[in-house]
Amino acid sequence: MSSSRPTWILVLIHASAALLAAVSLAATLWNGLEERPVALAFGLLITVGEFTRWTGAHVREAAPLGAAGALSYALLGEDAGQPTHHGVFQVVAIVLAAALLGGVPHIARGRSPEPDHLARRVLTVGFAAICFQPLYNRGAFEEWSGAAYALLLLALLALTALCDAVLAAALAHSRTGWPFGPLLRDEMRALLGIGSAVCATGAVMALAVAVVGLWALPVFCLPLLLTQLSFRRYAAVRATYRQTIASLARATEVAGYTPAGHARRVAALSVAVGRDLGLSGAELTVLEYAALMHDIGQLSLVDPVPSGATAGLPAAEQRRIALLGGAVVRQTGVDGSVAVVVERQADPCREQPVAARIVRTVNAYDEKAQGTGPGGPLTALEELRLGTAGDYDPDVVEALARVLSRDCLTLGRVG
Repeated sequence: MSSSRPTWILVLIHASAALLAAVSLAATLWNGLEERPVALAFGLLITVGEFTRWTGAHVREAAPLGAAGALSYALLGEDAGQPTHHGVFQVVAIVLAAALLGGVPHIARGRSPEPDHLARRVLTVGFAAICFQPLYNRGAFEEWSGAAYALLLLALLALTALCDAVLAAALAHSRTGWPFGPLLRDEMRALLGIGSAVCATGAVMALAVAVVGLWALPVFCLPLLLTQLSFRRYAAVRATYRQTIASLARATEVAGYTPAGHARRVAALSVAVGRDLGLSGAELTVLEYAALMHDIGQLSLVDPVPSGATAGLPAAEQRRIALLGGAVVRQTGVDGSVAVVVERQADPCREQPVAARIVRTVNAYDEKAQGTGPGGPLTALEELRLGTAGDYDPDVVEALARVLSRDCLTLGRVG
């Protein structure tokens, strides 16, 4: 891990979660469980949610059912009209125990535990419980009823979601060194998807249990289960889509037009540069697909370019290859925005969209640094800096330099 990454943030978040978890477990063991049937019911729900969490592609909330159950328990004030008396420590202890229990099957299958996920769960649930339980037990919400009480729960859930977004962005920033602002922006945008479903389900379950009792839990968790299945199918389709694009991108390598691994290296490094420049998640997806397919226009050449190095070709030839590549991309049914990036690689730098500038710069870097020995990457970077007067965007070149320096990337690692 690079020394430039703020690892103290990671340590602080994990230490805070561990301290809260230890105090909560100790206090619960000392005082015993309040309303055991309620605690066991919510614990079972959270365990099932953690057991069914996603383990494939990265998603905003891997265990939406577990998150909704944990938030609902943190904001629960009554059970079938009878006031509850569990406090903050019991909420955190039950959520922690259920999350650990739900993670056992995943560990048994050989998947490593996810400390970041557990730390976020403990801290966000603790935040929600601290905001609600002490005030509720003191009677601060006795005058709140009906729609006003429901709005109160939604407001608290919104604050909790913001807290979780900040934690997620801080953890990602600490582990990767990527800029915190764009990471937080992506987390906030993701709240409109599965995050809103989790908050809504948590509020509905807390309100329903308060009126009809624990029988409401299996009824009101079904919509979220169906939503989770839909997101899983969507994620599977996205993964298949990307694999198809990667397979198409390898056509130039199989045909001998580009070196092996060139498209993967350019795609990986382009995404890293895009993150450094603050591109959103959707923009990074377009950038990755365009980087994978940026050389597909070379299939139209009768004689391959030596080593596939198009950066040294005349501008007119680069333009022709880029336009042919964009036409091929459009025929494959890939998003039109990807084709635009591919076909505008050879445009004048100042007229290109940001994604095209990134692909052009990273492609030239990989071509110049490939097979040139230990000093090749530095020499290639200096050549790009000398070309910032017209061929390459200086901001993109400096972002590339930061990524290479921060992550200590080499051509082998990028590939």
